[in-house]
Amino acid sequence: MDINKLQRENIKNLRPYSTARDEYKGQASIFLDANENSYGSPLNPGTTADKNYNRYPDPLQLDLKDAIGKIKGVPIENTFLGNGSDEAIDLLFRAFCEPGQDNVIILPPTYGMYEVSASINNVEVRKINLLPNFQLDLDGIAEAIDKNTKLIFICSPNNPTGNSIIRTDIETVLANFNGLVVIDEAYINYAKQRTFIQELTEYPNLVILQTFSKAWGLAALRLGMAFAARPVIDVLNKVKPPYNINQATQDIALAALQNIELVNDWIKSTVAERESLSNDLAALPMVKKVYPSDANFILIEVEDALNTYNSLVDEGIIIRDRSKVTLCEGCLRITIGTPEENKTLLETLKTL
Repeated sequence: MDINKLQRENIKNLRPYSTARDEYKGQASIFLDANENSYGSPLNPGTTADKNYNRYPDPLQLDLKDAIGKIKGVPIENTFLGNGSDEAIDLLFRAFCEPGQDNVIILPPTYGMYEVSASINNVEVRKINLLPNFQLDLDGIAEAIDKNTKLIFICSPNNPTGNSIIRTDIETVLANFNGLVVIDEAYINYAKQRTFIQELTEYPNLVILQTFSKAWGLAALRLGMAFAARPVIDVLNKVKPPYNINQATQDIALAALQNIELVNDWIKSTVAERESLSNDLAALPMVKKVYPSDANFILIEVEDALNTYNSLVDEGIIIRDRSKVTLCEGCLRITIGTPEENKTLLETLKTL
């Protein structure tokens, strides 16, 4: 696959912004190139933080990418970091989809930002609903593809249904589509199915999205990852803002990566709570169905979704009403909390 042919014409010829820190090589002790405040910052004057945050961050986040690569097994040149995965999603539209001409395929029910980003970028969205078992409608996808289809978004484990998409079905799409297949693995840490990262060398059209917002517990940082063949990463780096990941985020993420054992413990606890909560919810008379989940949330069908949601809000418990979402009629989505939070949820539901 020639990634250059997928790019928008104006992006092919785009000359990216060159930062002050891109234009010199070697070591330096005096920086008078970027019009920064040479005196420091008002954060603890005279400390390391003060000296650190008055300077622009590394525009390519090389130290952080190197640390991520040691955990994920992905080289720096195959890694893009964004201001949340949402930035990577938006940049894929901006780099590869001609407004008013190209189209993308999404598979409802799924993560809502794919459609929002498409609308912002004036790109047609073709919706091929998942089958009743929340798996891919391969025939429907094949029929929807034309010469202007640039992206297909597959969320696995899927949000809001929680299930993983059958791996061989995803491979079928990858092998037969000449555009980019974006696999959103935001919840992969909680799944039995392995990541598609190992397949990066096999499929030049594969883009994998992951995040620090879920298992890593860093949602407030807004740090997302995209892994892809180098030509795709080069395009994303070309169109991104020059300093899209701030220094504070880079520093905190680097520190977090030193605590992978704690994260793994949280994942094990979440999975155990997911199974326990699923069984307890299934025993409630008001619950009609509990869907299997590979994520850190559970989708349940109840008798009166809106009333149940509102009653929980009145008790200070916030879940997500998904009852108006395609194929999720009458359903609520419940994030797995701590054992104490899950116990309170169950006790409250029993009183309704």
